[in-house]
Amino acid sequence: MERTTVSRRGFIASLAAAGSLSLAACANDTSGGGSAGSASSSDTYRIGVLQLTQHAALDASNEGFIAALDDAGISYEADQQNANNEQSTCTTIASTFANDGVDLILAIGTPAAQACLNATTEIPIVGTAITDFAESGLVESNDAPGGNLTGSSDMTPVADQIALLTQLVPDAAQVGLLYCTAESNSEIQIQMAEEALDDAGLGHERYSFSSTNELQTVVETMVGQVDAVYAPTDNTVAAAMAQVASTADAAGIPTIVGCDTMVEDGGTASYSINYRDLGYRAGEMAVQILTEGADPATMPIEYLEAEDCTLIANQASADACGVDLSVLDAPEIV
Repeated sequence: MERTTVSRRGFIASLAAAGSLSLAACANDTSGGGSAGSASSSDTYRIGVLQLTQHAALDASNEGFIAALDDAGISYEADQQNANNEQSTCTTIASTFANDGVDLILAIGTPAAQACLNATTEIPIVGTAITDFAESGLVESNDAPGGNLTGSSDMTPVADQIALLTQLVPDAAQVGLLYCTAESNSEIQIQMAEEALDDAGLGHERYSFSSTNELQTVVETMVGQVDAVYAPTDNTVAAAMAQVASTADAAGIPTIVGCDTMVEDGGTASYSINYRDLGYRAGEMAVQILTEGADPATMPIEYLEAEDCTLIANQASADACGVDLSVLDAPEIV
């Protein structure tokens, strides 16, 4: 089994390398060993980090989490693991963390959190980059989680993002909604987008796929069928955003996306939360659990505020799609 254990000083240099790791074996006992939230005998906390896949938004969440631990001045070792968007690998990694009896697990992305929750009901789990914890079955309610998992939500201002679409593409009549059916939180955001599009009087159609292998074909199918694309904070779309944007830009179809890193990777524009800030919030929650004995069951899911959102646009994509960014009020241009 190949593992990467990263000290507080070595994280940034090792993040990219961790993205290529996979675990070769799975232990049989997945009940979760050790006492929840207790430091190891060396007074160095052992933290398992399970990241669903490697793309800029999840990487930023990871970095923010580690920054919060560093700022708190605690001693820790972070075992960085990346599942490369494979649910079976999430299960293997989560089971290993549980059997090792780590002091806390960070789960980045909904499938990662689901795997960790299935692996242990004892070890504290902090999730991040998850849209709706309750709707995804991770907690009893977002206000009172009720179990061993809590965290920070990346719920984005979907209605504001649709309003941004209508502002940038005023002549749009039909919008394509691009997402992966394997991600429950994408479904939640798509439903919100549909409601906002209905309110705006715009037609819309879902263009969904179940795996990365289908994505390019689905994007090509939209060409000639839609006037604009909306993609939420979908991990599979985000990981392939450069590919999606290339096809959409070539066809002159603007892409309004769920987060800033998707714009940096080629999307036309977004009204976005900051994923590093989101991860930092999760790190602060982890410190409270480890050092103050805070109970995840009573720690409400935390959200970034509207004032923390950023209006961001990609000049190259806008030019390719004939979008006039001057109608926006002081956006960040990439």
